[in-house]
Amino acid sequence: MLFHILVPLADDFGALNVFRYLTFRTGGAVITALIVSFLFGPVLIELLKSRQQGGQPIRDDGPESHLLTKKGTPTMGGILILIALSSATLLWSDLSNGFVWAGLGVTLAFGMIGFLDDYLKVSKRDSRGLSSKLKFLLQVVIAAVATFWIMRHLPPDLATSLAIPFVKNLLLDLGWMFIILAVLVMVGASNAVNLTDGLDGLAIVPVMIAAGVFALIAYLSGHSIFANYLQIHHVTGAGELAVFCGSLVGAGLGFLWFNAPPAKVFMGDTGSLALGGALGVISVITKHELVLAIVGGLFVLETVSVIVQVVSFKLTGKRVFAMAPLHHHFEKKGWAESTIVIRFWIIATILALAGLSTLKLR
Repeated sequence: MLFHILVPLADDFGALNVFRYLTFRTGGAVITALIVSFLFGPVLIELLKSRQQGGQPIRDDGPESHLLTKKGTPTMGGILILIALSSATLLWSDLSNGFVWAGLGVTLAFGMIGFLDDYLKVSKRDSRGLSSKLKFLLQVVIAAVATFWIMRHLPPDLATSLAIPFVKNLLLDLGWMFIILAVLVMVGASNAVNLTDGLDGLAIVPVMIAAGVFALIAYLSGHSIFANYLQIHHVTGAGELAVFCGSLVGAGLGFLWFNAPPAKVFMGDTGSLALGGALGVISVITKHELVLAIVGGLFVLETVSVIVQVVSFKLTGKRVFAMAPLHHHFEKKGWAESTIVIRFWIIATILALAGLSTLKLR
């Protein structure tokens, strides 16, 4: 919004020229999202407490400590993330950019699915919520629509292609199979973040780390000179997603203020499904789908632990982990919650650095 209002005036007022720069607007988006979170956070938390008698339902088969430490904490805190993210993105982005609307659309749509899931859990006092089949179907439909939109805005040579990390100038043209890949990336990322969200602060910091990495990737991919120097694929207009990623980082920081142990609010599926979807759609637009698996390796690890647990139990009747996802396994082993969270943050940071290395190792 500010881009469209102030940039036309830059020729008459030189100081307004800064609104042309992605770096300035990205920084403005971070600060705006953070301020919005601080302003609306306390009000929203009190509202959620008053509407959710007893807070988020706690699984009976989960770690025993959760029945004591998590009971009564309200959920749907993802609403705060979505408000802050949307406000900052709309204020600082070039709204004529189709990629911005793809990112924002997927994020909000996945957030609505999560909101419905959280609402059913709270209203029925049941931790199951929305049926997994219906949730998956809705995610697939939204991701498919977003993929068609993205393909229309990508350069023709990139529209249905998959870029391979560590190899310069290699594109695999998947044809219509690219639609399936893009849907899997968005839906998979969404559910992977959802599985990781189980402890105070555990999911939001790795999401912010990944968003920070993809802010840089988006900026470099959208800049023809930098993209050529690094030998990554230039995606015209992708740089604007740096503002979107900055909004995500700011919203995440604001939410973490209230989610830091002991959490005053949980993001719920409203936040986790939306945030994972956001990372997925950004990776598809910037042609870094495979890099997301490295940068978001912590989410992959948590998801794999669930798959291994289920497959092992069905085939052998035995469990590999004391409990899945993986963070619950370490809880069962006696690790303190803060220890698990901080060590997982460290792992997320290392994987993010490994993902960044793909920009130069080609």
